[in-house]
Amino acid sequence: MTENALIERLKESIIAYDEDEARKVAEEIVTADIDPLKVIEEGISSGANVVSDKFESEEYYLPELMLAGEAMQAASEVLMGGLSNEKRDEMEARTVGTAITATVFGDIHDIGKNILSMLLTVNGFKVIDLGRGVDSMEIVQRAREYKADIIALSALMTTTMPSQKEVIDILEAMETRDEFIVMVGGGSTSLLWADEIGADGWAEIAPKAVELAKELVEKRRRG
Repeated sequence: MTENALIERLKESIIAYDEDEARKVAEEIVTADIDPLKVIEEGISSGANVVSDKFESEEYYLPELMLAGEAMQAASEVLMGGLSNEKRDEMEARTVGTAITATVFGDIHDIGKNILSMLLTVNGFKVIDLGRGVDSMEIVQRAREYKADIIALSALMTTTMPSQKEVIDILEAMETRDEFIVMVGGGSTSLLWADEIGADGWAEIAPKAVELAKELVEKRRRG
């Protein structure tokens, strides 16, 4: 099978949210020694964009989005595991930016955050995923430690939304707010909420959050 055919198979497996097929094709791609950067761009990212469009048009719903995310994650793990040191260095050199991702304190739901972390990674971000139920001060400390460009905060429950605001409040109290792009998301959040707490961005779903993250980083670097 040709290089392009394998990449297309990977893309289609993601669109079909077929985790087993995505993993299998990724293994074939590693064996065939195809450029992983090309695979990520033309296979995984391209498939993610189609899934995002289907979600927006209501052809897909949250279960399909989650399953597609699992397929993307499975393929990404195989591809990253097969990278040579040289390719890892090449990917590092092409890093778009550094992102801290976390589900805020008190919230145990992390599926959306996991999908976002994976999509940010395949789109060229260095991602430090802090997990779920993370204390606000720890999020800030990690962001400063890694000199992050973005802090992405997920909250699924209305009771945990205030923790997103708390992170921003801590940054302001430490006079470091301007050092970071703060994005919020999660089922309980909205653009109105993001504006209310002074966040830099909000997105309803992970693929849109990635697009926004890239736009915000590029805008900041342009000054």
